[in-house]
Amino acid sequence: MARAAVLCGLGTYLPSRAVGNDDLARELDTSDEWIRSRTGIGQRYLAAPGQATSDLAVEAGERALKSAASGTGPDGADAVVLATTTPDHSCPATAPVVASRLGLGTVPAFDVAAVCTGFLYGLAAGAGLIASGTADSVLVVGAETYSGILDPADRSTRAIFGDGAGAVVLRAGAPDEPGALGPLVLGSDGTGNELIQVPSGGSRRPFHAGQAHSEPADPYFRMAGRQVFRNAVERMSDATTEAAARAGRRPEELDVLVAHQANLRILHAVADRLRLPRERFPVHLDRVGNTSAASIPLALADAVTAGVLRPGHSTALTAFGGGLTWGATTLTWPAVVPV
Repeated sequence: MARAAVLCGLGTYLPSRAVGNDDLARELDTSDEWIRSRTGIGQRYLAAPGQATSDLAVEAGERALKSAASGTGPDGADAVVLATTTPDHSCPATAPVVASRLGLGTVPAFDVAAVCTGFLYGLAAGAGLIASGTADSVLVVGAETYSGILDPADRSTRAIFGDGAGAVVLRAGAPDEPGALGPLVLGSDGTGNELIQVPSGGSRRPFHAGQAHSEPADPYFRMAGRQVFRNAVERMSDATTEAAARAGRRPEELDVLVAHQANLRILHAVADRLRLPRERFPVHLDRVGNTSAASIPLALADAVTAGVLRPGHSTALTAFGGGLTWGATTLTWPAVVPV
């Protein structure tokens, strides 16, 4: 029987500083009503000064490993995959330092950059390591410190994004057991590259002193909200339908759909497009905002704690992000206790 990647541990971490909509309204031309009516978000958490993405990732990773060890999972991990848009440095990758700080030694560790779809891409990478026999267990982390790349004067992005981290442990197992990941559907469309972007800082527009460029440097995250909305709804709906079909399920047979927590309107639109009750889509963004690659594991833990997601539930995960990228997978939710 083929080796499957089985989810057996779940851990999360949020920074201590909560910033409500009224706090933002004291700095920007906005209000709680304006933000809630457009996004559904009431607050977000921001990293403390000097707190880096690796710090958040280590906290979530340690908790996921504890969750796995307390159940049917391994004591440790053979590899680390970190999904992030906000690494500690552009070079080197952040995953190796996370693995080292977690005491995992010299295991393979690498970053995945797929913005808000990063966690799904990370799951695919982890599942591939297990299927090939390269690893028997993989720690997959989604961690972000978006507060460091947001324009202080941009009310739209500052209202949406927050910092946080979530992680899962995957172990080798059988395809028919609870927690086994179903077929992963992934996609990308580079023609929409400019819709979600940090314009400067890469090789296309470097920050070199005296660099000749027709446009001024722009180090902040930029997003074309209207076009992103349409693409997100279409791509997440289609990917979920395909992932369910490849797993031998119909969308209406799914009990819970944990979608990337980008915007409440997007979640509702995906539910309507799939003709499913909105109640099947857990909402966590109202309390933490859009945490990009961390949003799905954070939402999973919240849904389990709230009793919305229970062992045996037919579950789908789906996300959409910059690149453009998107993805989805299914699983029967296992008896995992998040830490």
